[in-house]
Amino acid sequence: MPDSLGQLNTRLLQFARERDWEQFHTPKNLAMALAGEAGELLEHFQWLTETQSADLDADKQRAVAHELADILSYLIRLSERLGIDLIAATEEKIAINAQRYPVEKVRGDARRASEYPD
Repeated sequence: MPDSLGQLNTRLLQFARERDWEQFHTPKNLAMALAGEAGELLEHFQWLTETQSADLDADKQRAVAHELADILSYLIRLSERLGIDLIAATEEKIAINAQRYPVEKVRGDARRASEYPD
């Protein structure tokens, strides 16, 4: 049964409150924790080839899943503390990117928007 971001937020908030950790969950601390977890995710892929990175064994896949869960947890907590609706922000960002990267101009090309000739 899939959870919504709101349900996950409720569970994460309850988890933090039960442990009296909300005092530590400032935006600065959550952003730093998020960056740290992203670094831990990168460690699992360091030195792997492209092929190896796409074909993880079961133990590595589980470890990567746990890092992704940590990242999502901190992201949800940070958005809650800042009053940001992640779904709405993502929808807005997709619309912005659709304007910046029109299909007819960028299909199959990974350059940044600033690298395209006008």
